[in-house]
Amino acid sequence: MTRSLFPVILAGGKGERFWPLSRLNRPKQFLCLDGSNRSLLQSTADRLLPLAGGWDNLWVITSSQIAGGVEEQLPELPSQNLLIESQGKDTAAAVAWASLEIKKRYGEDAIIGFFPADHWIANQEAFAHTLNAAVELAANTAAIVTLGIKPSFPSTGYGYIEQGAHVGSFNDLPAYHVNRFAEKPNRETAETFLSTGRYSWNSGMFIFRAGVVLEELHIHAPEIIEPIEKHGPDIYPQLPKKSIDYALMEKTALAYVLPVEFGWDDLGDWNAIERLLKKENEPNVELATHVGLDTQGAIIYATNDEDVIVTIGLEDVVIVRDRNVTLVVKKDRTQEIKQILKTLQSDPRFTELL
Repeated sequence: MTRSLFPVILAGGKGERFWPLSRLNRPKQFLCLDGSNRSLLQSTADRLLPLAGGWDNLWVITSSQIAGGVEEQLPELPSQNLLIESQGKDTAAAVAWASLEIKKRYGEDAIIGFFPADHWIANQEAFAHTLNAAVELAANTAAIVTLGIKPSFPSTGYGYIEQGAHVGSFNDLPAYHVNRFAEKPNRETAETFLSTGRYSWNSGMFIFRAGVVLEELHIHAPEIIEPIEKHGPDIYPQLPKKSIDYALMEKTALAYVLPVEFGWDDLGDWNAIERLLKKENEPNVELATHVGLDTQGAIIYATNDEDVIVTIGLEDVVIVRDRNVTLVVKKDRTQEIKQILKTLQSDPRFTELL
Protein backbone atom coordinates (compact mmCIF):
# COMPACT_ATOMS: atom_id res chain seq x y z
CA MET A 1 0.00 0.00 0.00
CA THR A 2 1.37 3.41 -0.94
CA ARG A 3 -0.22 5.33 1.95
CA SER A 4 -2.02 4.73 5.23
CA LEU A 5 -5.78 4.46 5.13
CA PHE A 6 -8.09 5.89 7.78
CA PRO A 7 -11.30 3.87 7.47
CA VAL A 8 -14.50 5.40 8.83
CA ILE A 9 -17.42 3.04 9.53
CA LEU A 10 -20.83 4.63 8.96
CA ALA A 11 -22.84 3.07 11.78
CA GLY A 12 -25.80 5.39 12.28
CA GLY A 13 -28.49 3.60 10.29
CA LYS A 14 -31.64 2.03 11.71
CA GLY A 15 -32.06 -1.00 9.45
CA GLU A 16 -35.84 -0.76 9.64
CA ARG A 17 -36.41 -3.41 6.99
CA PHE A 18 -34.95 -6.02 9.37
CA TRP A 19 -37.64 -5.32 11.96
CA PRO A 20 -38.61 -6.87 14.35
CA LEU A 21 -35.07 -8.18 14.88
CA SER A 22 -33.70 -4.67 14.26
CA ARG A 23 -35.11 -2.15 16.73
CA LEU A 24 -34.20 1.36 17.89
CA ASN A 25 -31.82 0.15 20.59
CA ARG A 26 -30.62 -2.84 18.56
CA PRO A 27 -30.19 -1.68 14.95
CA LYS A 28 -29.18 -3.90 12.07
CA GLN A 29 -25.44 -3.28 12.43
CA PHE A 30 -25.52 -4.92 15.89
CA LEU A 31 -27.07 -8.13 14.53
CA CYS A 32 -25.42 -11.40 13.53
CA LEU A 33 -27.15 -12.24 10.26
CA ASP A 34 -24.74 -14.49 8.38
CA GLY A 35 -24.61 -17.44 10.76
CA SER A 36 -21.37 -16.25 12.40
CA ASN A 37 -21.00 -15.02 15.96
CA ARG A 38 -19.89 -11.55 14.82
CA SER A 39 -22.27 -8.65 14.27
CA LEU A 40 -22.25 -6.74 11.00
CA LEU A 41 -20.43 -3.88 12.74
CA GLN A 42 -17.82 -6.19 14.23
CA SER A 43 -17.29 -7.96 10.88
CA THR A 44 -16.81 -4.59 9.17
CA ALA A 45 -14.20 -3.59 11.75
CA ASP A 46 -12.50 -6.99 11.41
CA ARG A 47 -11.90 -6.58 7.69
CA LEU A 48 -10.85 -2.92 7.92
CA LEU A 49 -8.39 -3.25 10.81
CA PRO A 50 -5.55 -4.79 8.75
CA LEU A 51 -5.93 -2.02 6.17
CA ALA A 52 -5.93 0.64 8.88
CA GLY A 53 -2.91 -0.81 10.63
CA GLY A 54 -4.72 -1.11 13.95
CA TRP A 55 -7.39 0.46 16.12
CA ASP A 56 -5.69 3.87 16.36
CA ASN A 57 -6.51 4.57 12.70
CA LEU A 58 -10.06 3.15 12.63
CA TRP A 59 -12.98 5.54 13.13
CA VAL A 60 -16.72 5.09 13.64
CA ILE A 61 -19.47 7.69 13.28
CA THR A 62 -22.83 6.86 14.80
CA SER A 63 -25.91 8.33 16.48
CA SER A 64 -26.20 9.30 20.15
CA GLN A 65 -28.98 6.74 20.54
CA ILE A 66 -26.73 3.73 19.87
CA ALA A 67 -23.25 5.05 20.73
CA GLY A 68 -23.21 2.97 23.91
CA GLY A 69 -23.88 -0.15 21.86
CA VAL A 70 -20.99 0.69 19.53
CA GLU A 71 -18.67 1.00 22.52
CA GLU A 72 -19.84 -2.38 23.81
CA GLN A 73 -19.35 -4.06 20.45
CA LEU A 74 -15.97 -2.42 19.72
CA PRO A 75 -14.32 -1.98 23.14
CA GLU A 76 -10.86 -1.58 21.55
CA LEU A 77 -11.93 1.50 19.56
CA PRO A 78 -10.24 4.64 20.99
CA SER A 79 -12.87 6.98 22.42
CA GLN A 80 -11.52 9.91 20.40
CA ASN A 81 -12.17 7.92 17.21
CA LEU A 82 -15.90 7.57 17.93
CA LEU A 83 -17.88 10.50 16.51
CA ILE A 84 -21.39 10.78 17.92
CA GLU A 85 -24.05 12.65 15.95
CA SER A 86 -26.77 14.33 18.00
CA GLN A 87 -29.20 13.83 15.11
CA GLY A 88 -29.07 11.67 12.01
CA LYS A 89 -28.54 13.90 8.97
CA ASP A 90 -27.72 11.22 6.39
CA THR A 91 -24.27 10.56 4.96
CA ALA A 92 -23.22 14.00 3.66
CA ALA A 93 -22.94 15.51 7.14
CA ALA A 94 -21.21 12.37 8.44
CA VAL A 95 -18.61 12.45 5.66
CA ALA A 96 -18.02 16.19 6.16
CA TRP A 97 -17.57 16.01 9.93
CA ALA A 98 -15.37 12.90 9.96
CA SER A 99 -13.19 14.25 7.14
CA LEU A 100 -12.69 17.51 9.04
CA GLU A 101 -11.69 15.67 12.21
CA ILE A 102 -9.20 13.41 10.41
CA LYS A 103 -7.72 16.38 8.55
CA LYS A 104 -7.19 18.20 11.86
CA ARG A 105 -5.30 15.24 13.27
CA TYR A 106 -3.40 13.97 10.23
CA GLY A 107 -3.41 16.70 7.59
CA GLU A 108 -5.10 17.22 4.25
CA ASP A 109 -3.20 14.38 2.55
CA ALA A 110 -4.67 11.77 4.89
CA ILE A 111 -6.50 9.15 2.84
CA ILE A 112 -9.96 8.41 4.21
CA GLY A 113 -12.33 5.60 3.34
CA PHE A 114 -16.03 5.49 4.22
CA PHE A 115 -17.69 2.09 4.69
CA PRO A 116 -21.29 1.29 5.71
CA ALA A 117 -21.48 -0.96 8.76
CA ASP A 118 -24.04 -3.32 7.25
CA HIS A 119 -22.24 -4.78 4.22
CA TRP A 120 -21.30 -8.41 3.74
CA ILE A 121 -18.05 -9.20 1.92
CA ALA A 122 -17.23 -12.75 0.80
CA ASN A 123 -13.59 -12.51 -0.33
CA GLN A 124 -11.50 -10.57 2.19
CA GLU A 125 -8.31 -10.91 0.14
CA ALA A 126 -9.95 -9.44 -2.97
CA PHE A 127 -11.47 -6.68 -0.83
CA ALA A 128 -8.04 -5.74 0.56
CA HIS A 129 -6.54 -5.81 -2.96
CA THR A 130 -9.29 -3.44 -4.13
CA LEU A 131 -8.77 -1.04 -1.23
CA ASN A 132 -5.05 -0.92 -1.95
CA ALA A 133 -5.88 0.06 -5.54
CA ALA A 134 -8.29 2.77 -4.36
CA VAL A 135 -5.69 4.17 -1.95
CA GLU A 136 -3.11 4.25 -4.74
CA LEU A 137 -5.51 6.12 -7.02
CA ALA A 138 -6.51 8.59 -4.29
CA ALA A 139 -2.89 9.18 -3.28
CA ASN A 140 -1.79 10.05 -6.82
CA THR A 141 -4.86 11.84 -8.21
CA ALA A 142 -7.32 14.49 -7.06
CA ALA A 143 -9.95 11.77 -6.98
CA ILE A 144 -13.04 10.76 -5.07
CA VAL A 145 -12.94 7.03 -5.65
CA THR A 146 -16.03 4.89 -5.38
CA LEU A 147 -16.19 1.11 -5.54
CA GLY A 148 -18.60 -0.15 -8.17
CA ILE A 149 -19.79 -3.73 -7.75
CA LYS A 150 -19.97 -5.65 -11.02
CA PRO A 151 -23.67 -6.60 -11.31
CA SER A 152 -24.61 -10.27 -11.19
CA PHE A 153 -28.28 -9.65 -12.04
CA PRO A 154 -30.46 -6.68 -13.14
CA SER A 155 -31.22 -5.39 -9.65
CA THR A 156 -33.91 -2.76 -9.19
CA GLY A 157 -32.89 -2.22 -5.57
CA TYR A 158 -29.45 -0.65 -6.12
CA GLY A 159 -28.28 2.61 -7.63
CA TYR A 160 -25.89 2.32 -10.58
CA ILE A 161 -22.66 4.01 -11.70
CA GLU A 162 -21.89 4.48 -15.39
CA GLN A 163 -18.17 4.35 -16.13
CA GLY A 164 -16.65 6.80 -18.58
CA ALA A 165 -13.08 7.12 -19.86
CA HIS A 166 -10.43 4.68 -18.68
CA VAL A 167 -7.79 6.53 -16.65
CA GLY A 168 -5.29 3.76 -15.95
CA SER A 169 -4.72 0.75 -13.73
CA PHE A 170 -3.99 0.80 -10.02
CA ASN A 171 -2.79 -2.31 -8.23
CA ASP A 172 -3.67 -4.11 -11.48
CA LEU A 173 -7.31 -2.92 -11.38
CA PRO A 174 -8.71 -0.63 -14.12
CA ALA A 175 -10.11 2.75 -13.04
CA TYR A 176 -12.57 5.00 -14.87
CA HIS A 177 -14.02 8.47 -14.66
CA VAL A 178 -17.64 8.37 -13.57
CA ASN A 179 -20.04 9.41 -16.33
CA ARG A 180 -23.06 9.55 -14.05
CA PHE A 181 -24.84 8.09 -11.06
CA ALA A 182 -28.22 6.53 -11.86
CA GLU A 183 -31.06 6.09 -9.38
CA LYS A 184 -32.64 2.69 -8.71
CA PRO A 185 -34.02 1.66 -12.13
CA ASN A 186 -37.00 -0.38 -13.19
CA ARG A 187 -36.38 -3.91 -14.46
CA GLU A 188 -36.17 -2.98 -18.14
CA THR A 189 -33.69 -0.16 -17.48
CA ALA A 190 -31.59 -2.41 -15.24
CA GLU A 191 -31.38 -5.00 -18.01
CA THR A 192 -30.30 -2.29 -20.44
CA PHE A 193 -27.60 -1.15 -18.00
CA LEU A 194 -26.19 -4.66 -17.77
CA SER A 195 -26.21 -5.17 -21.53
CA THR A 196 -23.85 -2.21 -22.05
CA GLY A 197 -21.17 -3.57 -19.71
CA ARG A 198 -20.52 -0.02 -18.47
CA TYR A 199 -22.57 0.00 -15.27
CA SER A 200 -21.73 -1.05 -11.73
CA TRP A 201 -23.85 -1.18 -8.60
CA ASN A 202 -23.21 1.78 -6.31
CA SER A 203 -21.70 0.22 -3.18
CA GLY A 204 -21.70 3.38 -1.07
CA MET A 205 -17.98 2.97 -0.32
CA PHE A 206 -15.70 5.98 -1.00
CA ILE A 207 -11.96 6.69 -0.71
CA PHE A 208 -10.25 10.08 -1.08
CA ARG A 209 -7.71 12.50 0.40
CA ALA A 210 -9.15 14.69 3.13
CA GLY A 211 -8.22 17.93 1.38
CA VAL A 212 -9.78 16.83 -1.91
CA VAL A 213 -13.18 15.96 -0.49
CA LEU A 214 -13.34 19.03 1.75
CA GLU A 215 -12.58 21.33 -1.17
CA GLU A 216 -15.28 19.66 -3.25
CA LEU A 217 -17.75 19.96 -0.38
CA HIS A 218 -17.01 23.69 -0.23
CA ILE A 219 -17.86 23.94 -3.94
CA HIS A 220 -20.93 21.69 -4.06
CA ALA A 221 -22.28 21.51 -0.50
CA PRO A 222 -21.28 24.70 1.36
CA GLU A 223 -24.54 24.54 3.34
CA ILE A 224 -23.16 21.43 5.07
CA ILE A 225 -19.40 21.90 5.35
CA GLU A 226 -19.30 25.60 6.30
CA PRO A 227 -21.56 25.38 9.38
CA ILE A 228 -19.62 22.36 10.67
CA GLU A 229 -16.31 24.15 10.16
CA LYS A 230 -17.61 27.24 11.97
CA HIS A 231 -19.63 25.70 14.81
CA GLY A 232 -18.55 22.07 15.04
CA PRO A 233 -21.02 19.21 15.63
CA ASP A 234 -23.25 21.41 17.83
CA ILE A 235 -24.76 22.74 14.59
CA TYR A 236 -26.04 19.29 13.59
CA PRO A 237 -29.76 19.95 14.32
CA GLN A 238 -29.69 22.83 11.80
CA LEU A 239 -27.95 20.95 8.99
CA PRO A 240 -29.88 19.77 5.91
CA LYS A 241 -30.42 16.04 5.62
CA LYS A 242 -28.70 14.90 2.43
CA SER A 243 -26.91 11.81 1.21
CA ILE A 244 -23.31 12.14 0.03
CA ASP A 245 -24.47 10.91 -3.39
CA TYR A 246 -26.94 13.78 -3.75
CA ALA A 247 -24.84 16.47 -2.05
CA LEU A 248 -21.54 15.70 -3.77
CA MET A 249 -21.04 12.59 -5.89
CA GLU A 250 -23.66 13.47 -8.51
CA LYS A 251 -22.10 16.94 -8.91
CA THR A 252 -18.34 16.57 -8.64
CA ALA A 253 -16.08 16.19 -11.68
CA LEU A 254 -13.58 14.24 -9.57
CA ALA A 255 -15.57 11.01 -9.24
CA TYR A 256 -13.76 7.82 -10.27
CA VAL A 257 -14.95 4.24 -10.12
CA LEU A 258 -13.18 0.92 -9.66
CA PRO A 259 -15.45 -1.87 -10.97
CA VAL A 260 -14.74 -4.71 -8.57
CA GLU A 261 -15.73 -8.27 -7.65
CA PHE A 262 -15.26 -9.61 -4.15
CA GLY A 263 -18.67 -11.02 -3.26
CA TRP A 264 -20.84 -8.24 -1.85
CA ASP A 265 -24.30 -7.68 -0.44
CA ASP A 266 -25.66 -4.59 1.28
CA LEU A 267 -28.06 -6.68 3.41
CA GLY A 268 -30.94 -4.34 2.72
CA ASP A 269 -33.80 -6.54 3.94
CA TRP A 270 -34.69 -10.09 4.97
CA ASN A 271 -34.26 -11.43 1.44
CA ALA A 272 -30.51 -10.91 1.85
CA ILE A 273 -30.47 -13.83 4.31
CA GLU A 274 -31.56 -16.12 1.51
CA ARG A 275 -28.82 -14.83 -0.81
CA LEU A 276 -26.21 -15.54 1.85
CA LEU A 277 -27.37 -18.80 3.38
CA LYS A 278 -29.61 -20.68 0.91
CA LYS A 279 -28.41 -24.23 0.28
CA GLU A 280 -29.20 -25.82 -3.04
CA ASN A 281 -30.94 -28.94 -1.77
CA GLU A 282 -32.94 -27.35 1.05
CA PRO A 283 -36.40 -25.83 0.42
CA ASN A 284 -36.09 -23.03 2.99
CA VAL A 285 -33.60 -20.93 4.93
CA GLU A 286 -34.19 -21.88 8.56
CA LEU A 287 -32.59 -20.03 11.47
CA ALA A 288 -35.21 -21.33 13.88
CA THR A 289 -36.82 -24.55 15.06
CA HIS A 290 -39.22 -25.14 12.19
CA VAL A 291 -41.69 -27.91 11.49
CA GLY A 292 -43.16 -27.54 8.03
CA LEU A 293 -45.52 -29.28 5.65
CA ASP A 294 -45.45 -28.31 1.98
CA THR A 295 -43.56 -25.09 2.76
CA GLN A 296 -40.86 -23.89 0.39
CA GLY A 297 -38.96 -20.73 -0.50
CA ALA A 298 -39.41 -19.47 3.06
CA ILE A 299 -37.02 -17.54 5.29
CA ILE A 300 -37.67 -18.49 8.92
CA TYR A 301 -35.89 -16.82 11.85
CA ALA A 302 -36.38 -16.93 15.62
CA THR A 303 -34.21 -15.50 18.37
CA ASN A 304 -35.40 -17.96 21.00
CA ASP A 305 -34.37 -21.58 20.42
CA GLU A 306 -37.38 -22.74 22.43
CA ASP A 307 -39.84 -21.11 20.04
CA VAL A 308 -41.21 -23.52 17.44
CA ILE A 309 -42.54 -22.21 14.14
CA VAL A 310 -45.00 -24.53 12.39
CA THR A 311 -46.05 -23.88 8.78
CA ILE A 312 -48.38 -25.60 6.34
CA GLY A 313 -48.61 -24.89 2.62
CA LEU A 314 -46.64 -21.65 2.55
CA GLU A 315 -44.44 -20.39 -0.26
CA ASP A 316 -42.07 -17.42 -0.61
CA VAL A 317 -42.67 -15.88 2.80
CA VAL A 318 -40.53 -14.43 5.57
CA ILE A 319 -41.41 -15.40 9.15
CA VAL A 320 -39.54 -13.73 12.00
CA ARG A 321 -40.17 -14.31 15.68
CA ASP A 322 -38.43 -11.97 18.15
CA ARG A 323 -39.53 -11.62 21.75
CA ASN A 324 -43.19 -10.54 21.67
CA VAL A 325 -43.50 -9.90 17.92
CA THR A 326 -44.08 -12.22 14.98
CA LEU A 327 -43.71 -10.90 11.44
CA VAL A 328 -45.16 -12.76 8.46
CA VAL A 329 -44.63 -11.12 5.07
CA LYS A 330 -44.38 -12.16 1.44
CA LYS A 331 -40.80 -12.00 0.24
CA ASP A 332 -41.62 -9.53 -2.52
CA ARG A 333 -43.15 -7.06 -0.03
CA THR A 334 -40.43 -6.77 2.60
CA GLN A 335 -39.76 -3.18 1.50
CA GLU A 336 -43.16 -2.31 3.02
CA ILE A 337 -42.01 -3.10 6.57
CA LYS A 338 -41.18 0.62 6.85
CA GLN A 339 -44.85 1.45 6.28
CA ILE A 340 -45.91 -0.88 9.10
CA LEU A 341 -43.41 0.80 11.43
CA LYS A 342 -45.03 4.18 10.72
CA THR A 343 -48.37 2.68 11.76
CA LEU A 344 -46.85 1.31 14.95
CA GLN A 345 -45.22 4.66 15.71
CA SER A 346 -48.59 6.39 15.59
CA ASP A 347 -50.14 4.09 18.21
CA PRO A 348 -48.88 4.36 21.83
CA ARG A 349 -49.79 0.72 22.44
CA PHE A 350 -46.90 -0.36 20.23
CA THR A 351 -44.11 2.00 21.32
CA GLU A 352 -42.17 -0.82 22.99
CA LEU A 353 -42.13 -2.78 19.74
CA LEU A 354 -40.09 -0.20 17.84
